[in-house]
Amino acid sequence: MNRLAKFLSRSLAVLALATGTAATAAEVVEERIDTDKQDFRIVRLVSGLHHPWAVAQLPDGRFLVTERRGRLALVEDGKVTYLEGVPEVSAVGQGGLLDVVLHPQYGDGEHDWIYLSYSKAADSNSGKEGTATAMGRAKLKGNSLTGFEELFVQDRFSQPGRHYGSRLAWREDGTLMMTIGDRGVVRERAQDIEDHAGSVLRLTGTGAAPADNPFAGDKRGLDEIFSYGNRNIQGLVVTGNDQVWASEHAARGGDELNLIEAGNNYGWPKASRSREYSRDEAIGKPSVPGVQQPKHYYEGRFAPSGLAQVDSRLFPAWHGNLLAGGLGSEKLLRIVIDGSEVKGTEVLLDGQLGRIRDVRQGPDGYIYLLNDQGDAGLYRLEPVK
Repeated sequence: MNRLAKFLSRSLAVLALATGTAATAAEVVEERIDTDKQDFRIVRLVSGLHHPWAVAQLPDGRFLVTERRGRLALVEDGKVTYLEGVPEVSAVGQGGLLDVVLHPQYGDGEHDWIYLSYSKAADSNSGKEGTATAMGRAKLKGNSLTGFEELFVQDRFSQPGRHYGSRLAWREDGTLMMTIGDRGVVRERAQDIEDHAGSVLRLTGTGAAPADNPFAGDKRGLDEIFSYGNRNIQGLVVTGNDQVWASEHAARGGDELNLIEAGNNYGWPKASRSREYSRDEAIGKPSVPGVQQPKHYYEGRFAPSGLAQVDSRLFPAWHGNLLAGGLGSEKLLRIVIDGSEVKGTEVLLDGQLGRIRDVRQGPDGYIYLLNDQGDAGLYRLEPVK
């Protein structure tokens, strides 16, 4: 699709939403929220979702929403249909069906792939035990996923329940970034480049390792690893200038915003500003030679999940800013970046939606949020004058 066609397609989608034809069940839940640069309202598009984890908007305006317990919802005009053909997941603790993204060329027929990340239990006949973070893809046909193929499984299975990651984001070169947590038991795994745990991966669209990855062909590290020393990244975005930004959970305090670059060590657990859950003891040191420092530390126990960049003409005052969701903090934070530096922040939401699990800018230019609860919703932020 050329640029003019893309522009016209998005313009028609925005017009449809503005006139109310694309979401007949939409309900305004906050008429106006005043902020420094852009006032907005909150519209609930659908409710009744069970601990949703991620949302992706299809070109026709419908939405795909993952639920951690292993269901994939198709949302259209306020109605929810659960799709068949979803891979089996291990929905224990923080595990389950996690991220969902579309192929960058989705809509041309050939590349109409939907990518999913999830926690997978070891096959009883494999000789392995526990769970691992996995990724696969399928196509949408009617109310089913068809042709599902598993593309990647992390190399080591371990005790289920914690720190799977697992966000997905595409780079301009067509490679797919994927985060994997340290799995929450042996922290030092994040410092081992022969272990996928605690890393950001760079993969092809079929799950292979590109030949120019930092450790590709190096016996000291796994081919798929792009960065390491990452505790548990649950917010990931590739910006318009192809930078990779990530929101990372620390333990108690010290949650980080990192600019992810090839081959860098981000320190966990050797370097952090976090403390033990059970006692007031520092984890590692604030800085360590040879370790990449965060670009920003979130205040308090922010618990980041969901990260997006705003480049929509609907929110010109936020252009180029990042929006970060918080779980325990129940906040939506606007982050001003200039090049590779953070220049300021502003709290946009503080408790109005509860725990914010995902933040996305849709192809229609609106901002979409999921909250994390047993009866959760899909919400849209709309600018108001």
